[in-house]
Amino acid sequence: MSNNETLTILACQIQIPQTNSAQERDEHLSQSTKWVSDELVARPADLVVLPELSSIDYSREAFSRLDEIAEPLDGASFQAWRSVAQEFRVYVSYSFARRGAGGNYISVAVVGPDGNLVGHYDKLHLAQYGASMEKEYFERGTHLLTYEVRGFKIAPIICYDIRIPELCRTLAVEKGVDLITHCGAYYRDESFHTWHSFATTRALENQVFLLSLNRAGEQYGNSLFCWPWMDENKGPVTFPQHEEAFKYITLDRDDLNQARSNYSFLKDRLEDYNGLPFLAGSRSLSAS
Repeated sequence: MSNNETLTILACQIQIPQTNSAQERDEHLSQSTKWVSDELVARPADLVVLPELSSIDYSREAFSRLDEIAEPLDGASFQAWRSVAQEFRVYVSYSFARRGAGGNYISVAVVGPDGNLVGHYDKLHLAQYGASMEKEYFERGTHLLTYEVRGFKIAPIICYDIRIPELCRTLAVEKGVDLITHCGAYYRDESFHTWHSFATTRALENQVFLLSLNRAGEQYGNSLFCWPWMDENKGPVTFPQHEEAFKYITLDRDDLNQARSNYSFLKDRLEDYNGLPFLAGSRSLSAS
């Protein structure tokens, strides 16, 4: 593995219209694949990343029509993005409502340059607060996904997953992940302004690259990309507050190695915290 190893991401903060039918879903897919293709014609990338449920609207109206607009793994979203992947020899990570044997899932799938499905991940933690109502319509996932692009090990997580620290820790420490692609549908409810703090913390504490990608729109936006170390001299890559944006971000393995060499957070962890003896505090002594 060379020290000058790099990976270029095309991160797509796109707007997603109302999609209350399969026809509206497919029209949006046609438009979004055109946007991405136009970008790739101008400048190539190794990996394209789309937001959570990039195929459909995030709304109760859309979710109530999942019988029509949810898809199997080889459905309309796969067919649309595999064409882009094959034409531009790129990996594409996209998100859709997946119809499976156990119900419907909020999923990320990855298609490779050969047009084959690399794998899929179903959202493990379903949000049910603020503007979210996922437990009413979706089942939670049961597995992780990792894959490699240009020597970088990558794992997708979805929106609310970022707030559960054990997931990112497992991916970084036990699975050896270098990049976490965190796609979201962050609506500007009461929890919106805490999201960046979680994303920044997960990147720094696990010493990984982390793309936290939202959709665009009046109530969305503000995606960010976090480096494995950030300070007053190097901050995150920020996206527009509302507008659509297509940003190219190049990862260099030297940044990852340097962060882990300079700051030994992961190396200094104890093997077992549960096994430490617990000493209960005693009642303070009163003055005699």
